[in-house]
Amino acid sequence: MFNFMKKKQKIFCISMQRNGTTSVGQFFQFFGYKVADNSVSQKNQWGYLHYLGDFEKIFNSGDFKNNSIFEDGPWFFPEFYKQLYFRFNNSKFILFKRDPEKWFASMLSHSNGKSLGRTYVHAKIYRRERELFDIWNNENMDKDMNGLDLKNLKEHYIDVYNRHNFEAEQFFKKHAPNSLFICDLEDSSKWINLGRFCGISVPESFDVHVNKSK
Repeated sequence: MFNFMKKKQKIFCISMQRNGTTSVGQFFQFFGYKVADNSVSQKNQWGYLHYLGDFEKIFNSGDFKNNSIFEDGPWFFPEFYKQLYFRFNNSKFILFKRDPEKWFASMLSHSNGKSLGRTYVHAKIYRRERELFDIWNNENMDKDMNGLDLKNLKEHYIDVYNRHNFEAEQFFKKHAPNSLFICDLEDSSKWINLGRFCGISVPESFDVHVNKSK
């Protein structure tokens, strides 16, 4: 059976936020893998380092070297999977997708219709940099957290979402078809199939779902 732990391979979840990324981390933790979750990313400021373009500082950090599974940011940031693939091309990648309308509804519910996480990082991910720069000097805007409104921008966000999924699929289809696991978040067999992809025997009754939107 293929064993990522023995091979010291890394597995990156490149699903966009609100696509079961935390559940992916819980899945691997359950089976004994060392997981770098959102708290690890926040501690190391990986999202900020990605924003700065300082990828080497991410890759050289102790938590990056000592963990096998990586979920949430910055791994889903625009085209970062290309950097990860060429730098760690023996690794595996996970892409969960869902109905775009449901995804956007989950985005809206997360922060009461405001941008998730640091405003300038969010603007970079969702192609709203020009808008952010135009209002950067507005004293009423929180320059760090939840500073942009998502309402009335459904079409824009869904376009970014669909583009990310499409481009990631096309990239791995060309370079390494067997390195990317793609699954619908609503698929009841997703954990069984993910286990098969990673060489993990998953019980039929296994399930995990955290951060579910109400």
